[in-house]
Amino acid sequence: MNKNLNDPRTEYTHRLTSRQATLEIEQQQSRKLWIARRSVFAVFAVLGVLAFDGHVSWWWLALPVAVFIALMAIHQRVLGEIERLTRAAKFYERGLARLDDNWAGSGETGEQFADKSHAYAEDLDLFGRGSLFELLSTARTRAGEAKLAAWLMSPADVGEVCARQVAVEELRSRLDLREDLVLLGAEVRTGVHTEEVEAWGNAAPMFSMKQIRVLAIFTAITGFLTIASVVVWIAFGVRLPALAAIAFVLFFYARYSRATAAIISAVERPSRDLNLLAGILERLEREPFASPKLAALRARLDTEGLPPSKQIARLSKLLEILSWAKNQFFAPVAFLLLLPAQIAVAIERWRQTTGVHIGEWLDTVAEIEALNSLASFAYERPDNPFPELVETEACFDGEALGHPLLPASRCIRNDVRLDSRHQLLLVSGSNMSGKSTLMRTVGINVVLALAGAPVCARRLRVSPLNIGASIHILDSLQTGASRFYAEITRLKQIVELTNDNLPLLFLLDEILSGTNSHDRRIGAEAVVRSLVKRGAIGLVTTHDLALTRIADTLDERAINVHFEDRLENGRMIFDYRMQPGVVQRSNALELMRAVGIEV
Repeated sequence: MNKNLNDPRTEYTHRLTSRQATLEIEQQQSRKLWIARRSVFAVFAVLGVLAFDGHVSWWWLALPVAVFIALMAIHQRVLGEIERLTRAAKFYERGLARLDDNWAGSGETGEQFADKSHAYAEDLDLFGRGSLFELLSTARTRAGEAKLAAWLMSPADVGEVCARQVAVEELRSRLDLREDLVLLGAEVRTGVHTEEVEAWGNAAPMFSMKQIRVLAIFTAITGFLTIASVVVWIAFGVRLPALAAIAFVLFFYARYSRATAAIISAVERPSRDLNLLAGILERLEREPFASPKLAALRARLDTEGLPPSKQIARLSKLLEILSWAKNQFFAPVAFLLLLPAQIAVAIERWRQTTGVHIGEWLDTVAEIEALNSLASFAYERPDNPFPELVETEACFDGEALGHPLLPASRCIRNDVRLDSRHQLLLVSGSNMSGKSTLMRTVGINVVLALAGAPVCARRLRVSPLNIGASIHILDSLQTGASRFYAEITRLKQIVELTNDNLPLLFLLDEILSGTNSHDRRIGAEAVVRSLVKRGAIGLVTTHDLALTRIADTLDERAINVHFEDRLENGRMIFDYRMQPGVVQRSNALELMRAVGIEV
């Protein structure tokens, strides 16, 4: 593990070139093996014809068969390596795409976590194509994706955020670990059904532990005595003990066959899922961690002195023996040994003693994957600092804030400060001047900060905050709700968030634009006054300059700022720089003329 990595672009390019070169070698080897296998098969066919005609012995066929089997085994290994190298190359290609701001649509969008009723998820583009989730997520399990989504949708407390920051810093340079998890996790994401596996591990017991101990001893002794009595029957002709033993075995199966069949049937899918998960668990078990959070997570992967991957191996061994018992040649012996019952009892013991930890294992993997996603983001943006967390009253003090979803070439940075003295920024300006982007920039950096990630800023000092946003509010044909009704419903939700323990950051874009100017002025001022009175901080954007007078009624707690534009050669030019005061002009008429509308 190389902890002294080059800058992200150099390292990704170097590794991509290396993986592609090795991939080309393996593909050439695969083509040669393909030709060799068919050549050997042709030799086999010729020898078969000659042997059928009596020209050569049938023993001559043994050599090409052995060679063909060996070539097939080697080819399977090469094909597996090709698949791994292809996956690794795609991993670094996607990393370079992120560095080139060409990543949208290439990753998991997290749309399954989208919730229109959430107070800010849709407004801040947390999920969907080109979303924050797609930018961040390197998780390979569904549980890992769900954990990252939960972190983005719910702020953590200061202690937890600080612990995550230390863990992310430790994982930042663990590029080998991230690559290994990608290689191991291709089938895990689609194959591991988290809820089903966890439900199986926590299902009601089929037998009590006392019954399990009794049945384990009973089936082992009975099976041994039955086989022994059958051997005595065959060897000495004494059949009565054997017949009695066999009758007892039949009685046992009649009594417990339903329970044992249920145990064996129930374990089939969870065992496959656990085997897929075992690779990730084994890789994490080998990784040394120093930070308190990661060390604590690693400690959770120790169960009864054995790591989960070895615990799963024990279950896999039981199922392997069970498959032997189904072999047509061994099945009669397995039947007399009560082997299916013995395996079922052992599986139930495993489930009750070890299976109860499956949920904890999955949660541990999920948390490490979420941290690793944030670490990848931190590695690829070395200039992005971790924010300073403060446990004071509501505070957001950011310098050179940028939006992480915007290409660096188009990301114009601004300073924003909100606290108990200056609770509100009233942002005026013309269309497309940057008002909504500023609002989203503030919100999304709070999301990153309170998830434990670096922020897109030169510096950020922030307290734990709830976020309430009304930016992307639309009407709904399905619910029959107008845009205005949808907006006031969201405003009610935002105001109610002030009853929570955390201070509120509110982000209100074009507040109450769906009603007339008279009602808008009265309603907007009432909402803003209520939020400020309750100790919330935030931004309000507006085209209606009448609303900017709200600042006059709130003394220094509200500040007017604006964005400007200018018309050059029929084109609107924006600098996206926040300026103090109220905007003095509008570009609406100029824009209409620019697109050819006579006004």
